[in-house]
Amino acid sequence: MTTPTPLSSFLSELPGDFRDSGMLLQIATFLFCIVLGGWLARKIRNAFTQDDLKSSVVRLSVESFSSALSPLFILLLIVLFKPILAHWQHVNLLQLTIPIVASLALIRFVFYILRRIFARTGRVGSPLLLFEKLFASLVLIGVVLYITGLWSDLLQYFDATMVPLGRNKVSVSTIFQAVVSVAGLLMVALWAGTALEERLMQMETVHSSLRVVMARMARAVLILISILVSLSLVGIDLTVLSVFGGALGVGLGLGLQKIASNYVSGFVILLDRSLTIGDVITVDKYHGKVTQINARYTVLLGVDGIESVIPNEMLVSGPVQNFSLTNNALKLTAFVTISYQSHLEQILPLLEQAAASAPRVSLDPPPQAIVRKFGVDGLELEIGFWVPDLDNGRVNVLSEVYKAIWRVMQTHQIKVAHSQREVRMVGEADTLVK
Repeated sequence: MTTPTPLSSFLSELPGDFRDSGMLLQIATFLFCIVLGGWLARKIRNAFTQDDLKSSVVRLSVESFSSALSPLFILLLIVLFKPILAHWQHVNLLQLTIPIVASLALIRFVFYILRRIFARTGRVGSPLLLFEKLFASLVLIGVVLYITGLWSDLLQYFDATMVPLGRNKVSVSTIFQAVVSVAGLLMVALWAGTALEERLMQMETVHSSLRVVMARMARAVLILISILVSLSLVGIDLTVLSVFGGALGVGLGLGLQKIASNYVSGFVILLDRSLTIGDVITVDKYHGKVTQINARYTVLLGVDGIESVIPNEMLVSGPVQNFSLTNNALKLTAFVTISYQSHLEQILPLLEQAAASAPRVSLDPPPQAIVRKFGVDGLELEIGFWVPDLDNGRVNVLSEVYKAIWRVMQTHQIKVAHSQREVRMVGEADTLVK
């Protein structure tokens, strides 16, 4: 005897449902579930998307999650009202809508997880959009097969089809279950790691480097646990991982020393707190602000806008100048050469006042002008001053100080010494006179 499918049951009892107005009651119930489910999802969305959520990434995450809640609420309401109506009449329409609404909830929930993992900056790339379309198409095809009753036949065919893997043969359904379990658990682990990382980054009482280390370690542990659990569900013996571990050890010993060293150095940097995001550093010939500290490399943003990718091993094994390790203050120096005929005692206070008038120059301690040395062309002066931070770069501060010094020198007619060379030709002049 053939088991009736949801579609065949709906079509066979459709005339009777219309005669006793049962179909109209089911349609009204379904519409009521849609309205109530959408209203509940909208209420939750409004509760989270308030004015204090300024980040576009947070808004995108909340909106995508609320879009997944809407079909989920509708599904729960249909499941709740279906047994109540089943006491008085047929509920074939509601039975038919359950897999459709469930597939929509599954699609939107998977979209939410994917965008939380791979679109954290708020921008959705074309590969992610293509995968979402492919996943939605597969789910809808599965719903059609389930409604028409072909799903069980397809499962039987996959169970009977064997694929040789080495000396053993594995059914297609087993391979499909393995792929789904691994992908599903891995997505859940990445989603949980992302949520945990966002929660840790909001803990202002914990040092930023420690927060990054905890987030990276938590994500790695979650991914490892998901892989081990998925392999156990598939039926793979975990002792085979010892072979993989031995091969990995040989690989590290032969040709992956630099890569392993960079990864270890990344965790060392984060743990010893020698560098944090926002520090201004100089390493080798690179200078800039630390914008990212990743497991393998660190990104420096220079004052010219060029980003430099520095392997973490360079930051651990070589000397690094950190201008922001204990404080952000930095002493800068401007140089001026004046003529020997200038009034030195009057000029030095004027130069100090000029430097103090420039923006971002600290007045505690105040700028100080001193005589550096007696130069070939004139008196070489040095104006030292402190800058409380280097967020906008040292070049901008020096430019403003030099412009202020130039205005003072123009106002008080202070002569700037420049190179002067006198050329004398010995012997040729007497010959020309004779």
